Amino acid sequence: MKKRLIGLNYRGKKISLEVYRVPKLLRAIGLMFSRREKAKALIFEFGKPVRIPIHSWFVFFPFIAIWTDSENKIVDSKVIHPFTFYVLPSERFTNLIEIPINTRYNFFEIPSIKRKI
Repeated sequence: MKKRLIGLNYRGKKISLEVYRVPKLLRAIGLMFSRREKAKALIFEFGKPVRIPIHSWFVFFPFIAIWTDSENKIVDSKVIHPFTFYVLPSERFTNLIEIPINTRYNFFEIPSIKRKI
């Protein structure tokens, strides 16, 4: 997986985030079977706008899913809890970023989850 640096605006803060590009053959796996503290932020790039659901089966920790359009504007974002069967974004997207909620990515302020880290 190739490493890439992206910039996000999250709750008025500018955040630089190092993400790993997921190849097409590994898209179905994502964060599955990763350990919470070793998990890295992933980016899934699609060539055209799509609206496909994701799941968190076999992901044993919560993570943040951020869907962006072709201009890297955030379309939707949600906290995904372990073993969630079906999550569908509100609009079409071209990129999906999965950010594990762990000590490496503790700049995301989510009170209900932050206490569990």
